Amino acid sequence: MSTPDDREPAVGPADRTPAGPEGVAVDPAVAATEQPGGERQPSLPQNFLQNLWAANTVTVTVLSMVLALLIGAVLIIVSDPDVLATYSYITARPSDAINGSWTLVSEAYANLFKGAIVDPAAVSGWLAGENTWQVVFAPISETLTYAAPLVLTGLAVALAFRGGLFNIGAQGQAVIGTITAAVAGFVLPLPVGVHLIVALLAGALGGALWGFIPGILKARTGAHEVITTIMLNYTAGLFLGWIILQGGIHDPNRSDAISKRVDGSAQLPGLLGGGLRVNLGIVLAVAATVAVAWLLNRSAFGFELRAVGANPDAARTAGISVTRTYVLLMVSAGALSGLGGATQVLGTAHTLTPQVAGNIGFDGLLVALLGRTRPWGVFLAALLFGALRAGGNRMQSFSGISLELVTVVQALIVIFIAAPALVKAMFRLRAARAARLQTSVAKGW
Repeated sequence: MSTPDDREPAVGPADRTPAGPEGVAVDPAVAATEQPGGERQPSLPQNFLQNLWAANTVTVTVLSMVLALLIGAVLIIVSDPDVLATYSYITARPSDAINGSWTLVSEAYANLFKGAIVDPAAVSGWLAGENTWQVVFAPISETLTYAAPLVLTGLAVALAFRGGLFNIGAQGQAVIGTITAAVAGFVLPLPVGVHLIVALLAGALGGALWGFIPGILKARTGAHEVITTIMLNYTAGLFLGWIILQGGIHDPNRSDAISKRVDGSAQLPGLLGGGLRVNLGIVLAVAATVAVAWLLNRSAFGFELRAVGANPDAARTAGISVTRTYVLLMVSAGALSGLGGATQVLGTAHTLTPQVAGNIGFDGLLVALLGRTRPWGVFLAALLFGALRAGGNRMQSFSGISLELVTVVQALIVIFIAAPALVKAMFRLRAARAARLQTSVAKGW
């Protein structure tokens, strides 16, 4: 029979120490971070570090750009015969090869930055009163000028992709948009303001018509949009070459293939003046990005196209008209591409030539992939491509590096973005912990 002295002393909840699986005492501070399943919940710094080196979208995108720039540096070195010659005696004097390579690559990428963002020498000259502020903002002006049509064609590809369609025809839609916008710009005698609006609408309508064709073929006959849009790209290019030479379109004072000049009342006004090329097109690009983001995430049509893109059969069972969605989707995408072509001819080109649209449709496809078909991702990707193009021009002029090398860097970025498993394996990235991070945020970390 036990006595009161033999019994264990009574303890309250505050006096108890949590025990581990073997009966070993555990620190209450540690036990407080344990989850019900026995898994320890990471703290805020731990969560940040774990997600920083994980295979998430931001990390993969940044590392893809780093890889592309590194490979671009190798190509710059290989393309320079003087620097490449120093590698023939690298074992005797390695400093020649290292210093020459570093000087060449650093100078090339410095000129890339100066041509795309800002030139520190121009800023110093402005502060000293040696040049104007327009010289400081010239690189940004060029970047935004190149980016504006890419935003619109990229949105056209991204919008169609979210609806389950692969719109390869952004180039053809942009070409038709340049034709209709330019013709409206030098044929219609309209007052200032109204003329610009009509020309922009003409460009959008031209692209919408060219998008309607593959949309109705897909909806009615099941014709694959990749095939039809590729064929329509060729058709649009040939139509452009033909119409430039027709009476009323061709410039009578020129013998080469060039059209009349767009009237000043139909040209996109500049935003900064002083000879800087950035114009109202970048404002239209921002407005289009906001509109597409709202369309996808806030509108009934956006819900329908996302449902059709996820599973057309299920969407049809739910009462959504897949045929109507396909047609409206391609018409909307075509209108965006046509508007991109309109900003090209009304903003900078001002005349129709066989190469007036450049490759803005094909580059828009790369922009959409780089932006992962998200509206604001497309906008940022277009800014990056615009910066590479603007900086590439300076890099070619001051460093003697071919502009095609910038195109190679763009392609490498997209390749690595499209192959996240490769980037993950090269940098040994952890699996993304997005779901766990969201749970931690909901619980207040």
